[in-house]
Amino acid sequence: MIRSLGYLRIEATSLDAWRAFGVDVLGMTLGRAPSDDVVYLRMDDFPARLIITQGTQDRLLASGWEVASSEELDAVAQVVDAKPLDLPGVQGAIGFDDPCGNKLEVFWGAALDHRPAASRFGTTFVTGDMGMGHVVLPALDTQAALDFYTQVLGFRLRDSMRMDPRMFGGPADAPPVWMRFLGCNPRHHSLALAPMPTPSGIVHLMIEVSSLDDVGRAMDRCVKKGFKPSSTLGRHANDHMVSFYVGTPGGFDIEYGTDGMLVDDSTWISRETTAISLWGHTFGRPGAH
Repeated sequence: MIRSLGYLRIEATSLDAWRAFGVDVLGMTLGRAPSDDVVYLRMDDFPARLIITQGTQDRLLASGWEVASSEELDAVAQVVDAKPLDLPGVQGAIGFDDPCGNKLEVFWGAALDHRPAASRFGTTFVTGDMGMGHVVLPALDTQAALDFYTQVLGFRLRDSMRMDPRMFGGPADAPPVWMRFLGCNPRHHSLALAPMPTPSGIVHLMIEVSSLDDVGRAMDRCVKKGFKPSSTLGRHANDHMVSFYVGTPGGFDIEYGTDGMLVDDSTWISRETTAISLWGHTFGRPGAH
């Protein structure tokens, strides 16, 4: 039922920091926000892919997921405990929580902004029917979350990663913990579930660009603007994304990458990935900038 990741709604203590980070580092463009206490960051013809609202905390408020029609929205509403939402720029929306307390919004009928979202650096983002990228959400009860997203919302399990329990505060002799990678369109995954708590309510967001040069220029801008990348460049083993990570003003990471894998569900076989990356991706302190 879910077609793509449409947007993230974020609360921030500093709109100026997000405005500068989004435009000067990520290469996004400013959209027409409804008020001075909101920043819209655009990647394409959506009015905003990142909706940043002034607040007292730095945290994810909700992830927004697109369906194709009012009938598909009704189908989702019938299988979850949802409430109607009055959101600007869409024809219908509902809100509900997943089993781990992550807040989700599902919408249809987005009103597009047909002004060109021309990056000042010439950056082209890979979006379209695959949405804005992928998001990694905290899910301490990973099995309950996996069942919910696959059996209720119709995501497909693309692959899994067995993790050492000591990485998440468990003893060495505890059973392994799992990360799950879920898709809803040809992008390898639009959602990943990580068994770890995060103060911001999000582990990371991935945004994809069209070329390795776009990635390299963004790394240069990070250094120039004083945002220290939290990883080196690398290629992931599961989705083959060539990327680096950088800490945001919100205390979580953005993965900035290119050349992600596309999946055909008619032939795809779900397996376990036994390495995080094929090369690179040496991680430093998460969220550092």
